[in-house]
Formats: sequence, C-alpha cells, structure tokens
Amino acid sequence: MKKEESTSGFSAMFAFIVVPVAFIVGILTYVYVLGNPHNFQGGDIEKEPVKDGIEHWFGVIHKGGLIVPILLSLLLTVIIFTVERFVTIIKATGSQNINVFSRNIKNKLDTGDVQGAMLACDKQKGSIANVARAGLAKYKEMSENHELAKDQKVLAIQKEFEEATTLELPMLEKNLVVLSTISSVATLVGLLGTVIGMIKAFSAMANAGAPDASALSTGISEALINTALGIGTSILAIVFYNMFTTRIDKLTYGIDESGYSITQTFAAKHS
Repeated sequence: MKKEESTSGFSAMFAFIVVPVAFIVGILTYVYVLGNPHNFQGGDIEKEPVKDGIEHWFGVIHKGGLIVPILLSLLLTVIIFTVERFVTIIKATGSQNINVFSRNIKNKLDTGDVQGAMLACDKQKGSIANVARAGLAKYKEMSENHELAKDQKVLAIQKEFEEATTLELPMLEKNLVVLSTISSVATLVGLLGTVIGMIKAFSAMANAGAPDASALSTGISEALINTALGIGTSILAIVFYNMFTTRIDKLTYGIDESGYSITQTFAAKHS
C-alpha cells in the first residue's frame, strides 16, 4: 500500500511540475536557441534568417513572435507526457503477452495449481497481473471456505476483481487529460498567434502611401508560423491520446477477460 501511495504521490507531483518547467524551457529555447544571433543575417535578430541550414529554420520560427514560447512549452509538455504514459503503459502490460499470460493462468487453475498461478502473476507484473493476483488470493481463500454457499463465493471473487480493477485503472488513465486538453488548446493558441500576425500585416498595409513590405511579410510570416506550430502540436497530442486510450482499452479488456476466466473456473470446479 505504501508503494502505491508513493507512486501516486510522485505522479501527482510530476504532473504539477512539468507544465511550469516546460514553460520555462520554452522561453529559454525561444530566447537563446531560436533567437541566437547566428540564426540571422549579420548577427542581428531584427534582420531576416540566414539562407540555409538548421539555423534558417530556427530563425524562421523565432520570427513567429511571443506566442512561440507558449506553443513550444505545449509541444514539450506533449512530448514529456507521451514518454511518461508510454513507459507507464509498457510497465502495466507486463513482461509477457497478455493472451499467453491468461492461458497460462487458466491452465494452472485447471490443474488446481492456484499457488503456481499466483507465482506466474508475480513474474508477469503489470496491471493485469496485479488484478489477477488479487482475484487468485480471494480464489484461494474461497476454496478453503466451507461456510459460504457457492454463489456467495463467486460473488466475493467478482467483488475482489472489481475492487482491484478500480485501483489499477486510474493509474493507467492518469495525465491523459493533459494530452486531451492540449489537443484543443494548442490549436486555439496557434490561432491567437495567427490573428496577432494578421493584425500586424494589415497594420502595415494601412500605412499612408506605399505599404511597409517588410512589416507586411513579417506579420504574415508570424501568422503562418504560429498556425503551423499550433496545428502540429495539436496533431501530436490527438494521435498519442488516441493511441494510449486504445492501449488502455486493450488492457481493460484483458483485465475483464482474466477476471471472467478465473471466476468461471472457480464456479466450475468448486461447490
């Protein structure tokens, strides 16, 4: 229990720290990496970016204006939470294929080797193994109970599976709301940058006499850069959010299947 509480506390702290850290890193990246004088002609950040190389693209992105650091922080947040969820879900899957693990548990229960099934869960690890082990512990307890009726024993095992599943699922779904939120927010922030850039562009056109071509191109460039960053960040967040929810659904199905299989095996073998 202490280990689960420690893990939950770390996860909550991790989510609380990542966003401000990503924002700070986004500002530093904008100022010192994208805004490096080497990225601009004559070493002057007020001038156009150099003609080629990675420095050209750094300079181009820097021209996106003050909305760029916010978009960079959102992009970095997506990357960090994607890595964190990927590691968590890999660990939750366990060391063996889910179908192979489920068959192994069923085969051991068919031969009455409950202890062997529990050892297999310890070896497998992960969310499915944790839930299965909790159910197997109740399975063993009910096997040795001669006071309760069969239906009561089955219900007790089912309840144990439900409680164990309730404890595991929040860990799998934690922080996905961040990806879901950024998938919408990044587009809106990019749109804000687009509007600001277009305001600058139209202001340049409104000058008396000939429009300021440099200011006009700068405004349009700022608008398009923010649009690209916002949409790109949103696409990444949506893709990874959907990928993770699909993996979690698969794990949830594996948990339900494992619980059903163990419960039905008990019902078939015990009176």
